[in-house]
Amino acid sequence: MLSRLTRLQAVAVCALPVVALIATAVLAPLPFSVAQPGMTANVLGENQGTPVITIAGAPVRPTGGQLRMTTIEATGPDARVSLGDVVGNWFRTDRAVMPRDSVYPGGGDVKEIERHNTEQMEQSQDAAAQAALRYLNLGADKVKVTLKLADVGGPSAGLLFSLGIIDKLDGNGSGGDLTGGKNIAGTGTISADGTVGAVGGVALKTQAARRDGATVFLVPKDECADAKSELPEGLRLVPVTTLKDAVSDLVKLEKGTKVPAC
Repeated sequence: MLSRLTRLQAVAVCALPVVALIATAVLAPLPFSVAQPGMTANVLGENQGTPVITIAGAPVRPTGGQLRMTTIEATGPDARVSLGDVVGNWFRTDRAVMPRDSVYPGGGDVKEIERHNTEQMEQSQDAAAQAALRYLNLGADKVKVTLKLADVGGPSAGLLFSLGIIDKLDGNGSGGDLTGGKNIAGTGTISADGTVGAVGGVALKTQAARRDGATVFLVPKDECADAKSELPEGLRLVPVTTLKDAVSDLVKLEKGTKVPAC
C-alpha cells in the first residue's frame, strides 16, 4: 500500500509541471491578431455627417446607387492573443487569425501605428484624386477634391475613392450613374497612374460588403482566390487591375454585358 501511494504521489508531482506548462502555453501572448469584418462606408454619401467626397472647380452631378469602401477590424498591436484565442477563432468563417506583422507591418506602439495609418490614408486620397482627374483629363489646378473618412486608416479605399470622384463628375460617361443604381462594394489601393493594388483581408471584406447590402464586389485580380474562399451568397466578384478596368466593368454591368469573373 505504501509503495502504491508513493507512485501516485510521484505521478502527481510530475504532472504539475506539465499542467503548468500547458496552462502557460494556452495563456501566453502570441504574435497574432484576430480580425473580423469591419465597417463599410458609401463614398458617394456622408460619413458621420460629413460628405466623404467634396469637389470644387467643376460641376458635380447627383448620384444614385452606392460605392462602398470596406474594412476589417483587428485586435490592436498591444492586445494579448493567446493560444486559446487562436484555436477558438481559427475555424470561424467570420474571423481570421493573421500574423501581427501582416496587420501592422510598421510595428511600433499604438500611436505610431495610428500615425502611420493616417499617413497612408492621406497618401491614398491624394493618389485617388490624381488618378480620377487624370482618367477624366481634368487638371488638378482647376478642380479641387477633398476626401474625408473618419476613423479609417490605411490605403485600401483608394480604388473606391477614385470611382466615387469619377461618378460625381462624369457618371458612366453617358449621363447615367456609374453604379447603375446598384450597391457596389470593393477594395484596392490606387496609384496616381490608375494601377490597382492588393490589400489583404478580402475574405472578411466581402462579408462586410454583403452584410451592408452590396451585390457586386470589385477586387484586385491577384486576390481573387482569397475573395472566393468565404464568398457570401449573392455577392458577385469582379476582378480589376486598373481604374480604367473598374470603370469599364461597371458600365458593362449596367448594360448587362459580360464582365470578367474570379
